[in-house]
Amino acid sequence: MSDVMKDMKRSFRDYQAKHFLWDVSEDGRVATLTLNRPERKNPLTFGSYAELRDLFRDLAYSSDVRAIVLKGAGNNFSSGGDVFEIIEPLTRMAMPDLLAFTRMTGDVVKAMRKCPQPIIAAVDGICAGAGAILAMASDLRVATPEAKTAFLFTRVGLAGADMGACGFLPRIIGQGRAAELLFTGRSMSAAEGHAWGFYNALHAADALDAEALKLAHSLADGPWFAHGITKTMFNQEWAMGVDEMVESEAQAQAICMATQDFRRAFEAFAEKRKPAFEGN
Repeated sequence: MSDVMKDMKRSFRDYQAKHFLWDVSEDGRVATLTLNRPERKNPLTFGSYAELRDLFRDLAYSSDVRAIVLKGAGNNFSSGGDVFEIIEPLTRMAMPDLLAFTRMTGDVVKAMRKCPQPIIAAVDGICAGAGAILAMASDLRVATPEAKTAFLFTRVGLAGADMGACGFLPRIIGQGRAAELLFTGRSMSAAEGHAWGFYNALHAADALDAEALKLAHSLADGPWFAHGITKTMFNQEWAMGVDEMVESEAQAQAICMATQDFRRAFEAFAEKRKPAFEGN
Protein backbone atom coordinates (compact mmCIF):
# COMPACT_ATOMS: atom_id res chain seq x y z
CA MET A 1 0.00 0.00 0.00
CA SER A 2 1.40 3.40 -0.98
CA ASP A 3 2.03 6.10 1.60
CA VAL A 4 -0.84 8.13 0.09
CA MET A 5 -3.24 5.20 0.48
CA LYS A 6 -2.03 4.60 4.04
CA ASP A 7 -2.97 8.18 4.88
CA MET A 8 -6.46 7.59 3.45
CA LYS A 9 -7.07 4.30 5.28
CA ARG A 10 -7.38 3.53 8.98
CA SER A 11 -7.85 0.52 11.22
CA PHE A 12 -11.21 -0.22 12.82
CA ARG A 13 -9.85 -2.79 15.25
CA ASP A 14 -9.98 -0.34 18.13
CA TYR A 15 -13.19 1.44 17.20
CA GLN A 16 -15.04 2.35 20.40
CA ALA A 17 -18.79 1.96 19.84
CA LYS A 18 -21.18 3.92 22.06
CA HIS A 19 -24.57 2.43 21.21
CA PHE A 20 -23.77 -1.21 20.35
CA LEU A 21 -20.96 -3.74 20.62
CA TRP A 22 -18.11 -3.85 18.11
CA ASP A 23 -15.71 -6.77 18.01
CA VAL A 24 -13.02 -7.50 15.42
CA SER A 25 -11.50 -10.92 14.77
CA GLU A 26 -7.88 -11.58 15.67
CA ASP A 27 -6.76 -11.19 12.05
CA GLY A 28 -8.67 -7.89 11.77
CA ARG A 29 -10.68 -9.00 8.76
CA VAL A 30 -14.14 -9.67 10.20
CA ALA A 31 -16.09 -7.35 12.48
CA THR A 32 -19.16 -8.30 14.50
CA LEU A 33 -21.64 -5.53 15.26
CA THR A 34 -24.07 -6.52 18.01
CA LEU A 35 -27.19 -4.53 18.83
CA ASN A 36 -26.98 -4.80 22.59
CA ARG A 37 -30.16 -3.97 24.49
CA PRO A 38 -31.41 -7.52 25.00
CA GLU A 39 -33.80 -6.62 27.80
CA ARG A 40 -35.82 -4.59 25.25
CA LYS A 41 -35.16 -6.85 22.24
CA ASN A 42 -32.44 -4.52 20.95
CA PRO A 43 -34.44 -1.45 19.88
CA LEU A 44 -32.82 1.44 18.02
CA THR A 45 -32.53 5.00 19.35
CA PHE A 46 -31.71 8.35 17.79
CA GLY A 47 -28.12 7.83 18.92
CA SER A 48 -27.76 4.31 17.55
CA TYR A 49 -29.20 5.33 14.18
CA ALA A 50 -26.68 8.16 13.93
CA GLU A 51 -23.75 6.00 14.99
CA LEU A 52 -24.70 3.22 12.55
CA ARG A 53 -24.88 5.81 9.75
CA ASP A 54 -21.49 7.27 10.59
CA LEU A 55 -19.77 3.92 11.13
CA PHE A 56 -20.92 2.39 7.85
CA ARG A 57 -19.91 5.56 6.01
CA ASP A 58 -16.46 5.50 7.60
CA LEU A 59 -15.90 1.81 6.84
CA ALA A 60 -15.19 2.82 3.26
CA TYR A 61 -11.79 3.90 4.63
CA SER A 62 -11.03 0.73 6.57
CA SER A 63 -7.57 -0.77 6.19
CA ASP A 64 -8.47 -4.04 7.89
CA VAL A 65 -12.17 -4.99 8.13
CA ARG A 66 -13.27 -6.88 5.03
CA ALA A 67 -16.64 -8.33 6.09
CA ILE A 68 -19.21 -7.58 8.80
CA VAL A 69 -21.64 -9.71 10.80
CA LEU A 70 -24.66 -7.78 12.08
CA LYS A 71 -26.58 -9.44 14.94
CA GLY A 72 -28.60 -8.83 18.08
CA ALA A 73 -27.93 -9.89 21.65
CA GLY A 74 -30.11 -12.25 23.65
CA ASN A 75 -31.88 -14.38 21.03
CA ASN A 76 -33.48 -11.44 19.22
CA PHE A 77 -32.23 -9.35 16.30
CA SER A 78 -34.03 -6.03 16.81
CA SER A 79 -37.55 -4.86 17.62
CA GLY A 80 -37.03 -1.65 15.60
CA GLY A 81 -37.32 1.92 16.83
CA ASP A 82 -37.65 2.24 20.59
CA VAL A 83 -41.29 3.04 21.42
CA PHE A 84 -40.50 5.47 24.22
CA GLU A 85 -37.18 6.88 23.01
CA ILE A 86 -38.16 7.37 19.35
CA ILE A 87 -41.85 6.79 18.63
CA GLU A 88 -43.22 8.93 21.45
CA PRO A 89 -40.94 11.93 20.74
CA LEU A 90 -41.82 11.72 17.03
CA THR A 91 -45.50 12.30 17.85
CA ARG A 92 -44.55 15.73 19.18
CA MET A 93 -42.23 16.86 16.38
CA ALA A 94 -42.94 19.38 13.63
CA MET A 95 -42.59 18.38 9.97
CA PRO A 96 -39.02 19.73 9.46
CA ASP A 97 -37.76 17.62 12.38
CA LEU A 98 -39.72 14.57 11.24
CA LEU A 99 -38.19 14.83 7.78
CA ALA A 100 -34.72 15.22 9.26
CA PHE A 101 -35.29 12.01 11.23
CA THR A 102 -36.63 9.95 8.31
CA ARG A 103 -33.76 11.14 6.14
CA MET A 104 -31.28 10.11 8.82
CA THR A 105 -32.74 6.62 9.05
CA GLY A 106 -32.62 6.35 5.27
CA ASP A 107 -28.98 7.41 5.40
CA VAL A 108 -28.26 4.29 7.48
CA VAL A 109 -29.48 2.12 4.60
CA LYS A 110 -27.53 4.15 2.04
CA ALA A 111 -24.38 3.87 4.13
CA MET A 112 -24.83 0.10 4.49
CA ARG A 113 -25.26 -0.29 0.74
CA LYS A 114 -22.29 1.95 -0.12
CA CYS A 115 -19.73 0.53 2.30
CA PRO A 116 -17.53 -1.94 0.37
CA GLN A 117 -17.65 -4.72 2.97
CA PRO A 118 -20.27 -7.46 2.54
CA ILE A 119 -22.68 -7.30 5.50
CA ILE A 120 -24.17 -10.56 6.80
CA ALA A 121 -27.24 -10.25 9.01
CA ALA A 122 -27.52 -13.09 11.54
CA VAL A 123 -31.17 -13.06 12.59
CA ASP A 124 -32.73 -14.82 15.55
CA GLY A 125 -36.08 -14.15 17.21
CA ILE A 126 -37.73 -10.78 16.66
CA CYS A 127 -36.67 -8.84 13.57
CA ALA A 128 -39.23 -6.06 13.22
CA GLY A 129 -39.69 -2.55 11.87
CA ALA A 130 -36.34 -0.84 11.45
CA GLY A 131 -34.71 -4.11 12.56
CA ALA A 132 -36.22 -5.82 9.51
CA ILE A 133 -34.90 -2.94 7.39
CA LEU A 134 -31.35 -3.50 8.71
CA ALA A 135 -31.61 -7.16 7.74
CA MET A 136 -33.05 -6.22 4.35
CA ALA A 137 -30.25 -3.72 3.68
CA SER A 138 -27.57 -6.32 4.43
CA ASP A 139 -25.98 -8.21 1.55
CA LEU A 140 -26.63 -11.70 2.91
CA ARG A 141 -28.98 -12.96 5.60
CA VAL A 142 -28.90 -16.13 7.70
CA ALA A 143 -31.45 -16.93 10.38
CA THR A 144 -32.71 -19.45 12.90
CA PRO A 145 -36.01 -21.28 12.42
CA GLU A 146 -37.36 -19.10 15.23
CA ALA A 147 -36.78 -15.82 13.38
CA LYS A 148 -39.89 -13.68 12.87
CA THR A 149 -39.51 -10.79 10.45
CA ALA A 150 -42.13 -8.06 10.23
CA PHE A 151 -42.21 -4.77 8.34
CA LEU A 152 -44.88 -3.57 10.73
CA PHE A 153 -45.04 0.14 9.88
CA THR A 154 -48.74 0.00 8.97
CA ARG A 155 -49.45 -1.33 12.47
CA VAL A 156 -48.53 2.10 13.82
CA GLY A 157 -50.35 4.08 11.16
CA LEU A 158 -47.40 4.61 8.83
CA ALA A 159 -46.76 3.68 5.21
CA GLY A 160 -44.94 0.48 4.37
CA ALA A 161 -42.57 2.74 2.45
CA ASP A 162 -39.84 3.14 5.06
CA MET A 163 -36.07 3.39 4.58
CA GLY A 164 -36.32 2.02 1.03
CA ALA A 165 -38.54 -0.99 1.76
CA CYS A 166 -40.77 -0.50 -1.29
CA GLY A 167 -37.68 -0.53 -3.50
CA PHE A 168 -35.50 -3.18 -1.86
CA LEU A 169 -37.96 -5.79 -0.64
CA PRO A 170 -39.66 -6.53 -4.02
CA ARG A 171 -36.23 -7.08 -5.54
CA ILE A 172 -35.45 -9.68 -2.88
CA ILE A 173 -38.72 -11.61 -2.53
CA GLY A 174 -40.90 -10.40 -5.41
CA GLN A 175 -43.56 -7.71 -5.76
CA GLY A 176 -46.58 -9.73 -4.60
CA ARG A 177 -44.94 -11.10 -1.48
CA ALA A 178 -43.46 -7.72 -0.60
CA ALA A 179 -46.85 -6.06 -1.08
CA GLU A 180 -48.47 -8.50 1.33
CA LEU A 181 -45.87 -7.91 4.03
CA LEU A 182 -45.77 -4.13 3.62
CA PHE A 183 -49.56 -3.66 3.49
CA THR A 184 -50.45 -6.06 6.31
CA GLY A 185 -47.41 -5.77 8.58
CA ARG A 186 -47.68 -9.49 9.32
CA SER A 187 -44.67 -11.56 10.35
CA MET A 188 -42.77 -13.54 7.75
CA SER A 189 -41.73 -16.88 9.21
CA ALA A 190 -38.18 -18.12 8.84
CA ALA A 191 -39.40 -20.90 6.54
CA GLU A 192 -41.17 -18.38 4.31
CA GLY A 193 -38.16 -16.09 4.34
CA HIS A 194 -35.89 -18.94 3.27
CA ALA A 195 -38.25 -20.20 0.57
CA TRP A 196 -38.74 -16.67 -0.78
CA GLY A 197 -35.04 -15.84 -0.91
CA PHE A 198 -34.93 -13.33 1.93
CA TYR A 199 -32.79 -15.69 3.98
CA ASN A 200 -29.86 -17.43 2.32
CA ALA A 201 -29.79 -20.21 4.92
CA LEU A 202 -31.37 -21.32 8.19
CA HIS A 203 -29.27 -22.62 11.09
CA ALA A 204 -30.03 -23.85 14.58
CA ALA A 205 -29.82 -21.12 17.20
CA ASP A 206 -26.69 -22.55 18.79
CA ALA A 207 -24.94 -22.61 15.41
CA LEU A 208 -26.08 -19.27 13.96
CA ASP A 209 -23.18 -17.10 15.12
CA ALA A 210 -20.56 -19.64 14.06
CA GLU A 211 -22.14 -20.09 10.63
CA ALA A 212 -22.41 -16.33 10.09
CA LEU A 213 -18.77 -15.86 11.06
CA LYS A 214 -17.73 -18.77 8.84
CA LEU A 215 -19.45 -17.12 5.88
CA ALA A 216 -17.93 -13.73 6.74
CA HIS A 217 -14.42 -15.18 6.96
CA SER A 218 -14.85 -16.98 3.64
CA LEU A 219 -15.69 -13.63 2.03
CA ALA A 220 -12.91 -11.79 3.87
CA ASP A 221 -10.38 -14.39 2.73
CA GLY A 222 -11.58 -14.08 -0.87
CA PRO A 223 -10.89 -11.33 -3.43
CA TRP A 224 -12.24 -8.62 -1.16
CA PHE A 225 -11.41 -5.73 -3.49
CA ALA A 226 -13.43 -7.48 -6.18
CA HIS A 227 -16.24 -8.12 -3.68
CA GLY A 228 -16.44 -4.37 -3.16
CA ILE A 229 -16.76 -3.91 -6.92
CA THR A 230 -19.56 -6.50 -7.01
CA LYS A 231 -21.42 -4.64 -4.28
CA THR A 232 -20.99 -1.36 -6.13
CA MET A 233 -22.39 -2.88 -9.32
CA PHE A 234 -25.41 -4.28 -7.49
CA ASN A 235 -26.20 -0.72 -6.43
CA GLN A 236 -25.41 1.05 -9.72
CA GLU A 237 -27.25 -1.29 -12.06
CA TRP A 238 -30.70 -0.82 -10.56
CA ALA A 239 -31.47 2.16 -12.77
CA MET A 240 -29.60 1.03 -15.89
CA GLY A 241 -30.74 -0.34 -19.22
CA VAL A 242 -29.19 -3.49 -20.68
CA ASP A 243 -26.51 -1.67 -22.70
CA GLU A 244 -25.45 0.40 -19.70
CA MET A 245 -25.38 -2.67 -17.43
CA VAL A 246 -23.18 -4.69 -19.74
CA GLU A 247 -20.81 -1.78 -20.40
CA SER A 248 -20.54 -0.95 -16.69
CA GLU A 249 -19.67 -4.56 -15.88
CA ALA A 250 -17.09 -4.61 -18.67
CA GLN A 251 -15.40 -1.63 -17.04
CA ALA A 252 -15.72 -3.12 -13.54
CA GLN A 253 -14.22 -6.45 -14.59
CA ALA A 254 -11.36 -4.76 -16.42
CA ILE A 255 -10.55 -2.89 -13.19
CA CYS A 256 -10.42 -6.21 -11.32
CA MET A 257 -8.28 -7.79 -14.03
CA ALA A 258 -5.70 -5.03 -13.49
CA THR A 259 -5.21 -6.05 -9.85
CA GLN A 260 -2.45 -8.27 -8.55
CA ASP A 261 -5.14 -10.44 -6.94
CA PHE A 262 -6.18 -11.54 -10.44
CA ARG A 263 -2.59 -12.58 -11.19
CA ARG A 264 -2.28 -14.24 -7.78
CA ALA A 265 -5.37 -16.32 -8.47
CA PHE A 266 -3.99 -17.48 -11.83
CA GLU A 267 -0.59 -18.36 -10.38
CA ALA A 268 -2.22 -20.25 -7.50
CA PHE A 269 -4.40 -22.20 -9.92
CA ALA A 270 -1.39 -23.06 -12.08
CA GLU A 271 0.54 -24.22 -9.01
CA LYS A 272 -2.48 -26.11 -7.58
CA ARG A 273 -2.64 -24.12 -4.35
CA LYS A 274 -5.11 -21.80 -2.65
CA PRO A 275 -4.66 -18.11 -3.55
CA ALA A 276 -3.88 -15.54 -0.87
CA PHE A 277 -5.68 -12.34 -1.79
CA GLU A 278 -4.27 -8.98 -0.68
CA GLY A 279 -6.83 -6.54 -2.03
CA ASN A 280 -4.61 -4.89 -4.65
